[in-house]
Amino acid sequence: SMVGRASFVAIGTSFVFAATGYAISIAFGFTNTESLIIGACMMFSSTIIGIKLLPTTVLHHRRTGELVVALLLVQDLIAIVVLLLIGGLGEQEPGGSALQDILVSFLMLPVVGLLAVACVKLVILPLFTKFDRFHEYMFLLSIGWCLGLAEAAESVGLPLEIGAFIAGISLATSPISQYIAVNLKPLRDFFLVLFFFSLGANFNHGLLSAIIVPTLLLGFVMIALKPWAFKIFLKLAGEQKDGAWEVGFRLGQISEFSLMIAFLAFAQQLISNEASHLIQATAILSFVINSYLVIFRYPNPIAVSDKLRRD
Repeated sequence: SMVGRASFVAIGTSFVFAATGYAISIAFGFTNTESLIIGACMMFSSTIIGIKLLPTTVLHHRRTGELVVALLLVQDLIAIVVLLLIGGLGEQEPGGSALQDILVSFLMLPVVGLLAVACVKLVILPLFTKFDRFHEYMFLLSIGWCLGLAEAAESVGLPLEIGAFIAGISLATSPISQYIAVNLKPLRDFFLVLFFFSLGANFNHGLLSAIIVPTLLLGFVMIALKPWAFKIFLKLAGEQKDGAWEVGFRLGQISEFSLMIAFLAFAQQLISNEASHLIQATAILSFVINSYLVIFRYPNPIAVSDKLRRD
């Protein structure tokens, strides 16, 4: 099945990327904990860039789009686990147990997920059905559901981002998911611009000289390694060579989840400022270079070539 193949490929490649990131970090003198977190940040690909550069026809009607979305979904679930582990390690009370906090977080995750699914089935979807002719109502209800569940998740000890992610997943299987996705596209693009603006504005250029060499090495190794690793594991899973190669390139960057992990780990004092900025700089480098590789090589909505431009 698609879920089984995606899980096999996502887990297998994650080990390869994490081990590579760990080895490079250790070689440059980062501590064992910092190297583990840097390696973990290398495991994921960008959901934002991966979906943004997929034409709608490929996203919804071709196997390449199905594979990209399935792999990103499994990676996002792994990223949630990593976020919960780091949050549990850093937030324990004096005299408390990190293991206890981590277990509580993992117990609350399925609870919030099940409550979200039940709420969508019993409340949200009936409201959509009753007022489906009022488009503004559906738009506001979608936003309210996302923000409300994010706040609810935070109130029980989960990160805001995980709550928002669960809100989206709970609506994804509903009949109105495509309508919501299309109508929220302008809002998504608006916040996408703000995300990259805030990323650049918060970057401390004073640290660049200290991390430039490991950033370039880690960045270029990941940009080169990811397409090959995805191609090999997808072929092992039975996919065709050409399709596997395209999926590998489309997922050949580092994720915004990696940035969240870096920010959280630094806030919890698990990694140094240099290690945090290494992750950020490597992510930015991979975003830029990989985006150009995809734009000039495969069909996408913002291609320079008319031959490759597909909306």
